[in-house]
Amino acid sequence: QVQLVESGGGLVQPGGSLRLACVASGTAFSKDAMAWYRQVPGQRRELLAVISRSGTDNYFSAVKGRATISRDNAKNTVYLDVNNLTAEDEAVYYCNALSTSGLTLYGWGQGTQVTVAS
Repeated sequence: QVQLVESGGGLVQPGGSLRLACVASGTAFSKDAMAWYRQVPGQRRELLAVISRSGTDNYFSAVKGRATISRDNAKNTVYLDVNNLTAEDEAVYYCNALSTSGLTLYGWGQGTQVTVAS
């Protein structure tokens, strides 16, 4: 049974930083590209960053220049470090594995809520 469990969200002040983590179980983690997304209520889920199984990373406009995606295959965990948080970063953050064509492979976990407020 596949499980994706995100953690690390919470309340952070504007300008602050967070490290999000996602532990995958029941997957071929080391063979999968992994991605972080976020979703604001009423909006589409937004792709933030992707890391290939070899560790190559790519970032999308919402977090480009202020985020780092990384992975620890020994722990089946993918991380997202985000700094300079603003109110626009307030969302539920999710991870998933990606196929070679960029489609998500698994059902979504519960996500982790990030709230930005002073």
